[in-house]
Amino acid sequence: MRITALAYSVIDSTDIEAWRTFGEQVAGFSAHDLPGGLALRIDERAGRLFVVPGKADRYAASGWEVATEADFTEAKRELAGHGVAFQQGSADEIALRHVFDMIWFLDPSGNRHELALGYATAFDRFLSPAGVPGFVTGQLGYGHMVLPAPKITETRQFMIDVLGFGLSDILIHRPLGPGGPEMRIDFMHCGNGRHHSLALFEGEVPSGCVHLMVEVPTLDEVGRAYDRMLASGTRLMATLGKHTNDHMTSFYMMTPGGFALEYGFGGRTIDWDHHVLFESTSVSLWGHDFSVGFGADEAAALADAA
Repeated sequence: MRITALAYSVIDSTDIEAWRTFGEQVAGFSAHDLPGGLALRIDERAGRLFVVPGKADRYAASGWEVATEADFTEAKRELAGHGVAFQQGSADEIALRHVFDMIWFLDPSGNRHELALGYATAFDRFLSPAGVPGFVTGQLGYGHMVLPAPKITETRQFMIDVLGFGLSDILIHRPLGPGGPEMRIDFMHCGNGRHHSLALFEGEVPSGCVHLMVEVPTLDEVGRAYDRMLASGTRLMATLGKHTNDHMTSFYMMTPGGFALEYGFGGRTIDWDHHVLFESTSVSLWGHDFSVGFGADEAAALADAA
């Protein structure tokens, strides 16, 4: 299957205005009202995040881009051949996402994935209310997300065998330190050079997502976003640091959706013909203190369970 990039994400919200405020005043996106929801733009496309009214605040769906009608038709054949049940997107869903066509299905861990054919846009220039000059998108897609995968082995093989993803590397993460619980994360790539467009987290996540990531072109823009986060009172989820595997220098902050947004710079692109699979034994080269946010939540959950 030929999936070229992560095209968009869909988010359910009980308070769309909270996403407008966070998107424009903190993240530096531009917000646009559409029939059926709110589009958050980060480039020339009509939207990369689509926020829709929901009964809960949570991540709803990942939209994967398919470039041609032939590839879209073949993708449906391959899904059927693997016995994967899929649904045709409704006219309203297709219109909101600004794509030619869309189908959706669930992976073995229950995450909703959408295959979207192409895109439609007026190509209006992106103008950030916060002054962000732009985000790193294009052929690399809009960024990445980390999804819950309690059935991580089955879900990883589904992404590889059915959707054509590749495994970039793995991490055995211990957010509470050497004596804490182990959490496997599988980092996966699709049809472009971004180190990972998807990561699978071995566990349940009530919000439906651990975090989304967007990338800006300079470290100064990361710093300015950090200042906006502090000024707005947005919760910090992990301090500034540089990741071991993709070399992204970033910090994490909470969104109105109950999951985090990683805001980064400098992620490396990979020549997959010369890449060797590896395991990271440390999440970061420096920084990224997860105890301030993610780790605090994990500790609280363990204390409640005890």
